[in-house]
Amino acid sequence: MASRRALKAVLIDLSGTLHVEDTAVPGAQEALRRLRQASVAVKFVTNTTKECKRDLVERLRRLDFDVQEREIFSSLSAARSLLEQQQQRPLLLLEESALEDFSGVDTSEPNAVVVGLAPDHFNYQTLNEAFRLILDGAPLIAIHKGRYYRRKDGLALGPGPFVTGLEYAADCRATVVGKPEKTFFTQALSDLGCSPSEAVMIGDDVRDDVGGAQDAGMLGILVRTGKYRKGDEAKIAPPPHLTCPSFPEAVEHILKNLLLVE
Repeated sequence: MASRRALKAVLIDLSGTLHVEDTAVPGAQEALRRLRQASVAVKFVTNTTKECKRDLVERLRRLDFDVQEREIFSSLSAARSLLEQQQQRPLLLLEESALEDFSGVDTSEPNAVVVGLAPDHFNYQTLNEAFRLILDGAPLIAIHKGRYYRRKDGLALGPGPFVTGLEYAADCRATVVGKPEKTFFTQALSDLGCSPSEAVMIGDDVRDDVGGAQDAGMLGILVRTGKYRKGDEAKIAPPPHLTCPSFPEAVEHILKNLLLVE
């Protein structure tokens, strides 16, 4: 167990950690309230591409989570920032509910391909259009490469298998903007005034949440909710700082073991 440190920030995954679709993880709301009473900044970091940030906040508030839009850093935000920096016109393989976060982005005559979670668009015609654009020189941008995620009816394919298929077919490598990329975590911390060594990440994805955070210099706490499967903690090196049943236990550990006592 790590010694007590000057912890300044806690980054929290959303889907699978605080909730699964429209069901909250038991006790998560009260645990979040307890964490907010401590002397640490809280930020929510998500690879969710099924909905825009506004819809995500509304969902969380319906579940009685106290969350502000400005507290969420999403891979959609990171993707938009990259497109604007490079002045690219994307073919957006995203669900309609996520497109609001790309409002104002020019999508005429696409010269880039952006792939998120888009079950309604993962068909031969659309994927072949993306493939041909990439062959003509368009960069492939993956909002993330998650292998799968948790729905109420069980595990479901994430965008990763489709991104990998395009990489294989077009003999290219995608630029990944979401978790587990180091730049995603450092961007999320940038406005909190702390370094990775002063932060901890809580999430249900051992690779994207915990492994990515630890590679960036943070501590990572894995929760056994959401997409977690038995044995996940052994899939990364070093292993998670802690693996615990759910978000409330992660918060309890932080409050008891990771905060300096004044």
